[in-house]
Amino acid sequence: MERYFAHIAADGREQTVAEHNRGVAELAASFAAPFGMEEQAFLAGMAHDIGKYSDGFQHRLHGGPKVDHSTSGAVECVCAVECVYNSLYIAGMCVAGHHAGLADFGNESDTAVTDTFVGRMRRAWQEKRNTVYLKEQGALPTPPIIPSSNNFEEAMCCRMLFSALVDADYLDTERFMKGSGRRIGGYDLNVLNERLDAHLQRFATPTTSVGKIRQAVLADCRAAAEQEVGLFSLTVPTGGGKTLSSLSFALRHALRNGLKRVIYVVPFTTIIEQTADVFRSIVGADAVLEHHANVTPQEADENGNPSTLTLATENWDAPIIVTTAVQFFESLYASTPAKCRKLHNVAESVLIFDEAQMIPTAHLRPCIAAIGTLVSGYRVSAVLCTATQPALEDLFAKYAKDFAMREINTRLAETFAALTRVTYCDLGRISLPELATAIADERQALCVVNTRQRAKELYELLPEEGRYHLSTLMYPEHRRNVLCEIRARLRQGLPCVVVSTSLIEAGVDVDFPTVYRQRAGLDSIVQAAGRCNREGKRPISDSKVYVFDTDGASPKMLRVNIGATNDAMRGKDDWGTEDSIRRYFREYRALRGDDIDASNAYKHLHDGISGCLLPIRTVARDFHLIESDMRTIYVPTENNRALIEALRTGDVARDTLRRMGQFAIGVYDEHYRRLLSAGDMEAWCEDGAILVNPSLYSQETGLSLEADTGKAEFV
Repeated sequence: MERYFAHIAADGREQTVAEHNRGVAELAASFAAPFGMEEQAFLAGMAHDIGKYSDGFQHRLHGGPKVDHSTSGAVECVCAVECVYNSLYIAGMCVAGHHAGLADFGNESDTAVTDTFVGRMRRAWQEKRNTVYLKEQGALPTPPIIPSSNNFEEAMCCRMLFSALVDADYLDTERFMKGSGRRIGGYDLNVLNERLDAHLQRFATPTTSVGKIRQAVLADCRAAAEQEVGLFSLTVPTGGGKTLSSLSFALRHALRNGLKRVIYVVPFTTIIEQTADVFRSIVGADAVLEHHANVTPQEADENGNPSTLTLATENWDAPIIVTTAVQFFESLYASTPAKCRKLHNVAESVLIFDEAQMIPTAHLRPCIAAIGTLVSGYRVSAVLCTATQPALEDLFAKYAKDFAMREINTRLAETFAALTRVTYCDLGRISLPELATAIADERQALCVVNTRQRAKELYELLPEEGRYHLSTLMYPEHRRNVLCEIRARLRQGLPCVVVSTSLIEAGVDVDFPTVYRQRAGLDSIVQAAGRCNREGKRPISDSKVYVFDTDGASPKMLRVNIGATNDAMRGKDDWGTEDSIRRYFREYRALRGDDIDASNAYKHLHDGISGCLLPIRTVARDFHLIESDMRTIYVPTENNRALIEALRTGDVARDTLRRMGQFAIGVYDEHYRRLLSAGDMEAWCEDGAILVNPSLYSQETGLSLEADTGKAEFV
């Protein structure tokens, strides 16, 4: 009997299609078991490479042209049923897209020329079916149809099944081609929990009021960890130790409920490194995967093999993952194999959403719907962790209706009262020179303003000694170095006056005696206040947070936030209390109305688009958590010469781009074009350029957006 092969290794070993399909089927089934899709995953695995039972593909193995080997398996998944949308078609969609990505499903009226999954099946049905596989691997299994309550949940189910198939395909192929496979799962969370407990034991007998509150929060987290899987909130004012307490909850809760990993989701790359570094220092570097655009795990071990963490970025097979909200939510709405591969490992996990109030309101509905669906159907516990808890109960009641939100902190009022460490003062409107004079009179102070331009203007008005500037016009490595210097001066009691944009508010560990905050959303004001008297070592009356307005119009994107703050605080002076925060979010949601699905991601997946069901590819194309027309500028330094040269010579490998993220600045399109036209940059791709005019980058304030006529180049 003629044998058909799926792969031929460099050493001449051959893997048959039947062997590969079964290996993928068994792996995929194990990955999909936590969400009850193991039979569908097994079908998809057995069918995914049926197209390799062809002379064309066998010729391809020996250097022939590419052939479509995905469609045949998709046809076999659905050939036994009418063209009616059901879970067998989901398996077919996954098989059809296991290389090119998931397509929009379409509808029954699609013809053979329609660019949807149904259209692709119409085209395939007009051709002869591939039945050669029957002789070698036998008939395909017929799993039951799984009912679904709505199309949105069906879309999530499809992406999860797709993830299980794609990861299994990659892993089985990797195992055969290399002659051995990587470790899959099996992490001992108990060891990590013991390491964390040992670290926390050092703070078990606090001597300060803040330390006692932190211990009370930790005790609540440990008690709540014994509860069943579901939805939780952890509301703790800044400085209450919620980061490590939430990790303690997550590890203990995972052990109590048989969950596999902890995924810590943070809003910004500016704080993700700090969080990951803390976790690594406690539970071990090999246990923490830091995954975002600006990080590169160690690429290889001493034998030249990819490191465990490098491999884990592909599928999140690690016990603790620290990632960004952009990475997390955009993966959940993706359609490509690379972005979806990790999704099945989100099942049976504990999700901690740090600074949960930062989930973009413009995309609140699809984000909350995704979290609710994961909790409802994928054995996930989700924790919204913040000092300023957003009012989301109504949304969760809709998208996770069987799971009531449980607050972990049982002493909310007591905690807020005990962690009141500042006195708020509303300065009203003040000119920029007057503001600069007031700040200059302080030995150590932080001022947070709403725009990068305002930060630079105020900085330049301050006396030079001990002044610092922080904004996203500084590349990440530069900001990190400046923050280290700021912390050192604060510890030593040296003069230190910092002007920053809001990037310093969320999770950046600094402690100033005085903070000035330009009027913004109340959540931002409270977060800024968390940088004042953070350790509670100064008298409350001496720890001032000044809220102010200044000249010029408010940024358009903040006008609703500012309006909600004004409404919430009208006639009130209880800044930073639990009641004021609830009032603020109530006013904010009222002003926003139903404008919480800017890309229509939820609407389109739930209702379809012009009759097209499950428009997965369309939604993936349109859903971006941060909407902007930002372009990237890379700043050459003494430390990145080789990376810059790699960009110039066309080396755009993933590793190169990740490492260059530490030297990247995002600017709006109008600024980008102005600098490019002036010859201050050289473009290397459509959305990225290399700065070639060194006079435009200041070691104090970062990138100047004013185009220059100078032609000096970095060398």
